[in-house]
Amino acid sequence: MDFTPLILSAKLALVSTVLLLLIALPTAYLLVFKNFRGKFFLESLIGLPLVVPPTVLGFYLLIIMGPRGFLGQGWTALTGWPLAFTFAGLVGASLVQGFPFAVQPIKAAFEKFDHRLLEMAYVLGLTPLQAFFKIVIPNTINGLVAAAVLAFAHTMGEFGIILMVGGSIPGKTKVASIAVYEYVENLQYHEAAVMSLIMIGVSYAILLVVNYLNGSQAKALSPV
Repeated sequence: MDFTPLILSAKLALVSTVLLLLIALPTAYLLVFKNFRGKFFLESLIGLPLVVPPTVLGFYLLIIMGPRGFLGQGWTALTGWPLAFTFAGLVGASLVQGFPFAVQPIKAAFEKFDHRLLEMAYVLGLTPLQAFFKIVIPNTINGLVAAAVLAFAHTMGEFGIILMVGGSIPGKTKVASIAVYEYVENLQYHEAAVMSLIMIGVSYAILLVVNYLNGSQAKALSPV
Protein backbone atom coordinates (compact mmCIF):
# COMPACT_ATOMS: atom_id res chain seq x y z
CA MET A 1 0.00 0.00 0.00
CA ASP A 2 1.26 3.46 -0.91
CA PHE A 3 1.48 5.82 2.08
CA THR A 4 2.78 8.74 0.02
CA PRO A 5 -0.58 10.59 0.24
CA LEU A 6 -0.39 10.47 4.05
CA ILE A 7 3.17 11.80 4.02
CA LEU A 8 2.14 14.55 1.60
CA SER A 9 -0.84 15.46 3.80
CA ALA A 10 1.40 15.70 6.87
CA LYS A 11 3.91 17.83 4.96
CA LEU A 12 1.14 20.14 3.72
CA ALA A 13 -0.37 20.41 7.20
CA LEU A 14 2.99 21.21 8.79
CA VAL A 15 3.94 23.91 6.27
CA SER A 16 0.47 25.44 6.33
CA THR A 17 0.30 25.45 10.13
CA VAL A 18 3.59 27.33 10.49
CA LEU A 19 2.52 29.93 7.92
CA LEU A 20 -0.96 30.23 9.41
CA LEU A 21 0.43 30.97 12.86
CA LEU A 22 2.72 33.65 11.45
CA ILE A 23 -0.28 35.32 9.80
CA ALA A 24 -2.88 34.63 12.49
CA LEU A 25 -0.87 36.02 15.41
CA PRO A 26 -0.70 39.65 14.22
CA THR A 27 -4.24 39.41 12.84
CA ALA A 28 -5.70 38.26 16.17
CA TYR A 29 -3.66 40.90 18.01
CA LEU A 30 -5.04 43.58 15.69
CA LEU A 31 -8.62 42.42 16.23
CA VAL A 32 -8.37 42.28 20.02
CA PHE A 33 -5.99 45.04 21.04
CA LYS A 34 -6.65 47.68 18.40
CA ASN A 35 -9.75 49.69 17.57
CA PHE A 36 -10.27 50.79 13.99
CA ARG A 37 -13.06 51.41 11.56
CA GLY A 38 -14.15 48.40 9.57
CA LYS A 39 -13.15 45.79 12.19
CA PHE A 40 -16.55 44.14 11.85
CA PHE A 41 -16.07 43.71 8.10
CA LEU A 42 -12.57 42.31 8.58
CA GLU A 43 -13.80 39.75 11.12
CA SER A 44 -16.59 38.72 8.75
CA LEU A 45 -14.14 38.36 5.88
CA ILE A 46 -11.84 36.18 7.98
CA GLY A 47 -14.74 33.90 8.90
CA LEU A 48 -16.00 33.61 5.32
CA PRO A 49 -14.28 30.23 4.64
CA LEU A 50 -16.31 28.76 7.50
CA VAL A 51 -19.59 29.23 5.64
CA VAL A 52 -18.63 29.17 1.95
CA PRO A 53 -18.62 25.62 0.48
CA PRO A 54 -15.01 24.47 -0.09
CA THR A 55 -15.69 23.69 -3.76
CA VAL A 56 -16.97 27.22 -4.34
CA LEU A 57 -13.95 28.71 -2.61
CA GLY A 58 -11.70 26.31 -4.48
CA PHE A 59 -13.23 27.29 -7.82
CA TYR A 60 -12.41 30.97 -7.37
CA LEU A 61 -8.96 30.17 -6.06
CA LEU A 62 -8.39 28.04 -9.13
CA ILE A 63 -9.38 30.99 -11.31
CA ILE A 64 -6.96 33.43 -9.68
CA MET A 65 -4.19 30.82 -9.34
CA GLY A 66 -4.50 29.60 -12.90
CA PRO A 67 -2.26 30.73 -15.76
CA ARG A 68 -4.59 33.66 -16.51
CA GLY A 69 -5.22 34.65 -12.89
CA PHE A 70 -3.27 37.46 -11.28
CA LEU A 71 -1.80 35.19 -8.58
CA GLY A 72 -0.90 32.52 -11.10
CA GLN A 73 0.73 35.00 -13.47
CA GLY A 74 2.61 36.69 -10.62
CA TRP A 75 3.86 33.37 -9.24
CA THR A 76 4.98 32.20 -12.68
CA ALA A 77 6.81 35.47 -13.33
CA LEU A 78 8.55 35.20 -9.95
CA THR A 79 9.45 31.50 -9.95
CA GLY A 80 9.00 30.27 -13.49
CA TRP A 81 6.57 27.58 -12.28
CA PRO A 82 2.76 27.40 -12.34
CA LEU A 83 0.80 27.77 -9.11
CA ALA A 84 -2.33 25.73 -9.72
CA PHE A 85 -1.99 21.93 -9.47
CA THR A 86 1.27 22.21 -7.52
CA PHE A 87 2.22 21.79 -3.86
CA ALA A 88 2.62 25.57 -3.56
CA GLY A 89 -0.95 25.95 -4.78
CA LEU A 90 -2.13 23.49 -2.15
CA VAL A 91 -0.38 25.55 0.54
CA GLY A 92 -2.05 28.73 -0.71
CA ALA A 93 -5.48 27.11 -0.72
CA SER A 94 -4.89 25.66 2.75
CA LEU A 95 -3.96 29.09 4.09
CA VAL A 96 -7.23 30.56 2.86
CA GLN A 97 -9.37 27.67 4.11
CA GLY A 98 -7.58 27.27 7.45
CA PHE A 99 -7.15 30.94 8.35
CA PRO A 100 -10.24 31.26 10.58
CA PHE A 101 -9.35 28.02 12.37
CA ALA A 102 -6.01 29.56 13.34
CA VAL A 103 -7.30 33.04 14.16
CA GLN A 104 -10.26 32.13 16.37
CA PRO A 105 -8.42 30.22 19.16
CA ILE A 106 -5.71 32.89 19.34
CA LYS A 107 -8.31 35.65 19.38
CA ALA A 108 -10.20 33.88 22.18
CA ALA A 109 -6.99 33.56 24.21
CA PHE A 110 -6.14 37.23 23.68
CA GLU A 111 -9.64 38.26 24.79
CA LYS A 112 -9.15 36.41 28.10
CA PHE A 113 -5.77 38.05 28.62
CA ASP A 114 -5.61 40.61 31.44
CA HIS A 115 -4.90 43.88 29.64
CA ARG A 116 -3.63 45.43 32.87
CA LEU A 117 -0.47 43.37 32.45
CA LEU A 118 0.24 45.27 29.25
CA GLU A 119 -0.24 48.60 31.00
CA MET A 120 2.24 47.55 33.68
CA ALA A 121 4.69 46.45 31.00
CA TYR A 122 4.49 49.83 29.29
CA VAL A 123 5.03 51.59 32.63
CA LEU A 124 8.16 49.49 33.13
CA GLY A 125 9.48 50.70 29.79
CA LEU A 126 8.74 47.79 27.47
CA THR A 127 7.93 48.57 23.87
CA PRO A 128 4.72 47.12 22.37
CA LEU A 129 6.78 44.50 20.51
CA GLN A 130 8.70 43.51 23.65
CA ALA A 131 5.48 43.35 25.66
CA PHE A 132 3.89 41.15 23.02
CA PHE A 133 6.65 38.53 23.12
CA LYS A 134 7.46 38.74 26.85
CA ILE A 135 3.97 39.21 28.31
CA VAL A 136 1.20 38.36 25.85
CA ILE A 137 2.64 35.21 24.24
CA PRO A 138 3.65 33.42 27.49
CA ASN A 139 0.21 34.09 29.00
CA THR A 140 -1.74 32.87 25.97
CA ILE A 141 0.40 29.90 24.94
CA ASN A 142 -2.51 27.45 25.27
CA GLY A 143 -4.46 29.39 22.66
CA LEU A 144 -1.50 29.35 20.31
CA VAL A 145 -1.04 25.60 20.70
CA ALA A 146 -4.76 25.02 20.21
CA ALA A 147 -4.66 27.12 17.03
CA ALA A 148 -1.70 25.14 15.71
CA VAL A 149 -3.38 21.81 16.49
CA LEU A 150 -6.69 22.81 14.90
CA ALA A 151 -5.00 24.26 11.83
CA PHE A 152 -2.95 21.08 11.41
CA ALA A 153 -6.00 18.84 11.83
CA HIS A 154 -8.14 20.84 9.46
CA THR A 155 -5.47 20.82 6.76
CA MET A 156 -5.01 17.06 7.13
CA GLY A 157 -8.70 16.55 6.45
CA GLU A 158 -9.21 19.07 3.63
CA PHE A 159 -10.80 17.65 0.50
CA GLY A 160 -12.96 19.92 -1.65
CA ILE A 161 -10.68 22.93 -1.95
CA ILE A 162 -7.62 20.69 -2.36
CA LEU A 163 -9.25 18.72 -5.16
CA MET A 164 -10.26 21.92 -6.98
CA VAL A 165 -6.88 23.66 -6.74
CA GLY A 166 -4.51 20.67 -6.84
CA GLY A 167 -6.33 17.82 -8.51
CA SER A 168 -4.92 14.36 -7.87
CA ILE A 169 -1.34 14.18 -9.10
CA PRO A 170 0.45 11.23 -7.41
CA GLY A 171 3.36 12.37 -5.27
CA LYS A 172 2.58 16.07 -5.83
CA THR A 173 -1.01 16.96 -4.95
CA LYS A 174 -2.70 13.64 -4.13
CA VAL A 175 -3.24 13.93 -0.39
CA ALA A 176 -4.75 11.34 1.95
CA SER A 177 -8.36 12.54 1.76
CA ILE A 178 -8.30 12.36 -2.04
CA ALA A 179 -6.61 8.96 -1.92
CA VAL A 180 -9.42 7.58 0.27
CA TYR A 181 -12.02 8.91 -2.16
CA GLU A 182 -10.26 7.31 -5.13
CA TYR A 183 -9.82 3.99 -3.28
CA VAL A 184 -13.58 3.86 -2.68
CA GLU A 185 -14.28 4.79 -6.30
CA ASN A 186 -12.09 1.89 -7.40
CA LEU A 187 -13.69 -0.49 -4.86
CA GLN A 188 -10.38 -0.83 -2.99
CA TYR A 189 -12.07 -0.91 0.38
CA HIS A 190 -9.16 -2.43 2.28
CA GLU A 191 -6.80 0.39 1.29
CA ALA A 192 -9.50 2.97 2.02
CA ALA A 193 -10.13 1.44 5.43
CA VAL A 194 -6.44 1.41 6.40
CA MET A 195 -5.84 5.03 5.39
CA SER A 196 -9.10 6.15 6.98
CA LEU A 197 -8.22 4.38 10.22
CA ILE A 198 -4.86 6.16 10.35
CA MET A 199 -6.53 9.53 9.78
CA ILE A 200 -9.13 8.81 12.46
CA GLY A 201 -6.32 7.98 14.90
CA VAL A 202 -4.52 11.21 14.09
CA SER A 203 -7.75 13.20 14.45
CA TYR A 204 -8.52 11.60 17.81
CA ALA A 205 -5.02 12.35 19.10
CA ILE A 206 -5.47 15.97 18.05
CA LEU A 207 -8.80 16.21 19.87
CA LEU A 208 -7.17 14.80 23.00
CA VAL A 209 -4.58 17.57 22.87
CA VAL A 210 -7.19 20.30 22.36
CA ASN A 211 -9.42 19.01 25.16
CA TYR A 212 -6.44 18.68 27.48
CA LEU A 213 -5.44 22.27 26.79
CA ASN A 214 -9.00 23.50 27.33
CA GLY A 215 -9.19 21.60 30.62
CA SER A 216 -5.87 22.97 31.79
CA GLN A 217 -6.91 26.50 30.93
CA ALA A 218 -10.23 26.11 32.74
CA LYS A 219 -8.45 24.92 35.89
CA ALA A 220 -6.00 27.81 35.71
CA LEU A 221 -8.85 30.34 35.48
CA SER A 222 -11.06 28.75 38.16
CA PRO A 223 -10.93 30.24 41.67
CA VAL A 224 -9.09 28.23 44.32
